[in-house]
Amino acid sequence: MEISMIAVVVTLLVLAIVAKPTGRYVAMVFSHEKTKLDRVFMPVENGLLKLSGVSSEEQSWKKYAFTLLLVNVVMIAMVYVIFRLQGVLPWNPTNIAGMEPSTAFNTAISFMTNTNLQHYSGETGLSMFSQLTGIVFLMFTSPATGLAVAMAFIRGISGKPIGNYYVDMIRAMTRIYLPGAIVIGVIFIALGMPQTLSPSITAQTLSGVEQTILRGPFGAFEAIKQLGNNGGGLVGMNSAHPFENPNGMTNALQIICMLLLPASLPFTYGYMTRNKKQGSVLFGAMAAMFIVFLSISILSASGGNPALEDLGPIASGESMEGKETRFGVVQSLLFAITTTASETGAVNAMHDSLLPIAGMLALANMMLNTVFGGVGVGLMNVLLYAILAVFIAGLLVGRTPEFLGKKIESKEMTLLALTLLVQPLMILGFSALAVSTGWGTEGISNPGFHGLTQVVYEYTSSVANNGSGFEGLGDATPFWNITTGIAMFIGRYFSIVALMAVAGSLAMKNTVPQTTGTFRTDQPLFGGILIGTTFIVGALTYLPILVLGPIAELLTLS
Repeated sequence: MEISMIAVVVTLLVLAIVAKPTGRYVAMVFSHEKTKLDRVFMPVENGLLKLSGVSSEEQSWKKYAFTLLLVNVVMIAMVYVIFRLQGVLPWNPTNIAGMEPSTAFNTAISFMTNTNLQHYSGETGLSMFSQLTGIVFLMFTSPATGLAVAMAFIRGISGKPIGNYYVDMIRAMTRIYLPGAIVIGVIFIALGMPQTLSPSITAQTLSGVEQTILRGPFGAFEAIKQLGNNGGGLVGMNSAHPFENPNGMTNALQIICMLLLPASLPFTYGYMTRNKKQGSVLFGAMAAMFIVFLSISILSASGGNPALEDLGPIASGESMEGKETRFGVVQSLLFAITTTASETGAVNAMHDSLLPIAGMLALANMMLNTVFGGVGVGLMNVLLYAILAVFIAGLLVGRTPEFLGKKIESKEMTLLALTLLVQPLMILGFSALAVSTGWGTEGISNPGFHGLTQVVYEYTSSVANNGSGFEGLGDATPFWNITTGIAMFIGRYFSIVALMAVAGSLAMKNTVPQTTGTFRTDQPLFGGILIGTTFIVGALTYLPILVLGPIAELLTLS
């Protein structure tokens, strides 16, 4: 336990050290500051814009959002066709048939929305052609879209022009994801990940059974999988597989990669709004929530935890069921909290085997979607709660709330309220549909409270664009494919469009001069109010379903 805790501390310290300079670099990229790298990237970016024939002129928030939606829907359709036709396309040595329509629908939406929910097994569901031309393609364009829209949102709320979607997405890929994936991929390969385009091989096991072993470009695949908060695995076991995660060093690096951009974006926000203190306050609030969740998870795994001893040995000691002996309990819990906090969805252990406390915290991460959150969109959700916190504070003192010098009025609050309501309505609505119909209940593998948690986790993961699951759930059916596909699409794009509308509204407003009565949002006090607002709103929204699921399960184990 002590060695594992040292590894946790070292991993998080490395992340804290690299987060700020990474945030500064991202701010330079999207503020179009001149750098020495322009000589390398500028010709490529201009060439791509010219080749595609699109305009690089400034867009309104409506045109930016429409362009984003149009491009994303076209990419979903393209990849859907690849999945359906993979049986007759090349580079299919194991003769995998075309993907079933509802599964192809689900998978194409899943990877485009940065969810990477997999209702198929990587080894048998997709050909190598589909993996490299469909999945990897979306693994770059999806996080690039999330990062681009976050930068547009920051510009808008700070009173600057929104920007151009094509320019932002291309810059995200050429200056962040491609070079980052190359560097990290090389490190992964050096640490033992296979990197080959050779087909699968058949091995004879000690028991005399033939086993087909998938080979592939694991190093390159894993780099963009984690850096882009994608999470989808080349194999069904994901990061519990020794090819995807060979050792403790690769495990630690994957954790750092998952949190790198989400943790750095508050600093990017501070630089782009010229309010570095506020960026640091946002980072501090997010980091505090992450540490609280992680600490409770680890304490719940210790039999010596006095706060949990009254609940019995099962509640106070985490089981090794569903966990890799290479990593152990603590590293499995760190990975679980990280992957749900960053909305990545990669797993190095079976989340369905987590005991109720750890499972509930992983679920709460996705429900709040602000404990760093997914790349780009996570920061937008944090700023949503920040504006809400300012609004509540303004009501308490009888003053019109202001954020970054812009008055927050009824139009903005209506849009923010709608955004806050859509996620729980979909999670609870789809969960109710699943448990009340035979189509949904036939997939539940555990009766009682844990079975309910399986269902709620699946839809929460879909709406929050995370992609991990309680994989005891039999979700490879048309019902689950279609409902989670709809949940992923609405969960991704409704909030993007609504928050872009908020940014567009604030961009049109004049800046109000600060006075002695202005509520400062760059002080630790505001960080505390932000944390309180996040937990209060989250608790009021989701506490009933958590009581019916993981909390009730915990009490039955005592």
